[in-house]
This record gives sequence, structure tokens and C-alpha cells, in this order.
Amino acid sequence: MNSFLSSIVAIFLTVPLLGFFIIYLINKLITKNTRKSVHKALDYSTILFIFAVHFLLLTILGKSFLWIIFLVLIIIAMVFVFIHWKIRGEIIFTKVFKGYWRFNFLLFFLAYISLTIFGILRSALTFTFS
Repeated sequence: MNSFLSSIVAIFLTVPLLGFFIIYLINKLITKNTRKSVHKALDYSTILFIFAVHFLLLTILGKSFLWIIFLVLIIIAMVFVFIHWKIRGEIIFTKVFKGYWRFNFLLFFLAYISLTIFGILRSALTFTFS
């Protein structure tokens, strides 16, 4: 049973787009609302993309950059709180967190796509010229 669960977790961390799609389908079946389903899928799959980027960096570069990822997350949170405070004059944490989390989805989704393409090209070039 442990092996099965670890395999499922490994699949979702390796291919977070699959996790996004499954979360979207489940929410779509439950709510029948496309917009809410996409938003829930964005919110729940962000953590998958964060860890996928970590494991891609670990695989491609051979070093863990988890501390840099956490540092980036903290800096982005501080920037979002500061900008929200400057614009609104008060901090509404639910709005700040929603914007922060969705920005992280966008950032780590783009990082995942970029690292995947880079890793494929790098291994293809290494295989071709070695």
C-alpha cells in the first residue's frame, strides 16, 4: 500500500499538469462551474508545481535549491503585502493571499515548462554530441 501511494505522489510531482487536470475534472463534476473549477485547480496544483520545479532543478543541476525557492516565496509574499498596503491603505489578507498564491502558480508553471524544455534539450544535446 505504501508503494502504491508513493507511486501516485511521485506521478503528481513529476507531471503536475496531470494533477491540475484531475483536480479540474473532479471540481467540474462536483460544481458544474468551469470558472470555479479552474480556480480550484489553480489553487490546489500550485504546490505540485513548486515541488516539481524543485525536483527538476535537483535532476538537471544536481543540487537542491529548495532554500532559494522558499526565499523567493517569502520575498514575493512581502512584495504582495507591501503593494496591497500601498494601494489600499489596509491589508486584507484573504485578497493578498489569493493574489500571491495565483502569482506563484503562474511563476512556477512557467518555471516548470522552461525547466522541462531546458532539460529535454540539454539531454538531447548531451546524447547527440557525446
